Amino acid sequence: MNYWLVKQEPEAYSWDEFVKDKGTDWDGVRNYQARNNLRTMKRGDRALFYHSVGPRTVVGIARVHKTAFPDPTATDGDWSAVHLKPVKALKNPVSLDQIKLEPSLSGIALIKNSRLSVQPLPKAAFEKIVGMGS
Repeated sequence: MNYWLVKQEPEAYSWDEFVKDKGTDWDGVRNYQARNNLRTMKRGDRALFYHSVGPRTVVGIARVHKTAFPDPTATDGDWSAVHLKPVKALKNPVSLDQIKLEPSLSGIALIKNSRLSVQPLPKAAFEKIVGMGS
């Protein structure tokens, strides 16, 4: 199993909407590195759902339900999407500030390349953030 962090502006699509919809196609990604990360995702992989605006926080856990397929929102280019489903909300959302203060998380993409919308996470980092939110 692989682990990921996916970012979304809560005004555009929040965790609560994601839960209400019982899943969504993670589409509209227009960055080659993030697209390649989508293409690497496997069914059953876990992803942290991160609100990237306002209080920047990890708010929940999702799982990959359907692997990469052509992005239906793309009018040109070779773009991909995956289908994600919610697993559970974190009891306590974990803020970016909390993540930055944790030495074991200093090397993750959220800190090193904060603009990337779909990021791989080491298993230990995923588990650490989930633990921080328990």
